[in-house]
Amino acid sequence: MSDDIAFDKSFDLQTGIAAEVAPMVRAVCAGNAGPFTFKGTVSYIVGRGKVAVIDPGPDDARHVKALLEATRGETVTHILLTHTHRDHSPAAAALKAATGAATFGEGPHRASRPLHIGEINPLDAAGDMDFRPDRALGDGEVVAGAGWTLEAIATPGHCANHMAYALKGTSTLFSGDHVMGWSTSIVAPPDGAMSDYMASLHKIAERPETVYFPGHGNVIRDAPRFVQSYIRHRLGREQSILHRLGKGATDIPTLVRAIYIGIDPRLIGAAGLSVLAHLEDLVARGMVATEGVPSIAGHYRLA
Repeated sequence: MSDDIAFDKSFDLQTGIAAEVAPMVRAVCAGNAGPFTFKGTVSYIVGRGKVAVIDPGPDDARHVKALLEATRGETVTHILLTHTHRDHSPAAAALKAATGAATFGEGPHRASRPLHIGEINPLDAAGDMDFRPDRALGDGEVVAGAGWTLEAIATPGHCANHMAYALKGTSTLFSGDHVMGWSTSIVAPPDGAMSDYMASLHKIAERPETVYFPGHGNVIRDAPRFVQSYIRHRLGREQSILHRLGKGATDIPTLVRAIYIGIDPRLIGAAGLSVLAHLEDLVARGMVATEGVPSIAGHYRLA
C-alpha cells in the first residue's frame, strides 16, 4: 500500500563527500546503508565560517572525519539532533570532543509511553541511551549562529524526542526521520506512537516550509503535498486493518500478511510493530478491542 506515495529512490550524494544542496546547506552521507537507512544517514552542515551540524550520524570514525574535513577552516559551534536513534546521534560525542561545540536536542532517548508489565522495548538497541544534550530544546525554541537561525519543531511519533528544524528566512526544513522521500517512517511501539506521529504530520503540513531535507534519501520538494500523501497512506493503512478485522478477529502476523504484500522479509518485524502502532491508536479510540493492553502477541477484533 505504498504505491499511493511518489517515493524517490534516487540518491545524489557520494558517501563521505560534502555537497552543497542549498544556499547555506551542505550534506554528507554516512556509509551505513541498510534496509532501514537507505543509502545511509545524511548529516547537514548549516552556515559558513561558524556552522551547525544537524545529525552527526552513527558511531563511525570515518564519518566524523568526513564532517571535520568538510568543515576544515571553519568552526563547528552547534550540534543539533533530530532524535536519538543510533544512526543519527552517537557521533555527537566524537564531534563535540573534536570541536568543542555544544549539543542541542529535545532530550534523552525514552519510550513514547510507559512500558506494560513484562514488556521489553524491542527497539532499545536502536536507541542512543547515552546522549544528553547540553541544551534541551522545547517546541518553538530558536537556536541562532553566525548568519543562520534554526527553529526547533517538536515532531514526536517516530520516537518520543523527535524534532525537526526550520531554517528561518528560507523555505527549508530538516525533517529527520519524520518525513522521508524514499520510504515511510517506522512507528514502532513503545519507541514510537501512532497518535503522536499523525498529530506531528498534521502539524508540519500546516507550516510554510516547502523543501525538506530528511535524515535519509534525497531532498523533498513540494513538501506539504508530500506530507498529505503520508497522511493519506497512514489513514489507508488504518482502513486496511479495519477491513480485515471486519472479516473476523485475528492477530498481527495475519494482518501483516494481508496488508504488506511482497514485503522485504527483513522488514516483516518492523511491519508487525507498525501494525501494533495502528492498533494501539485504534483501541484508544474505541474502534478495536483486545484482551488486556494491546501487544504484539494479542488478538484483535472490531469493537
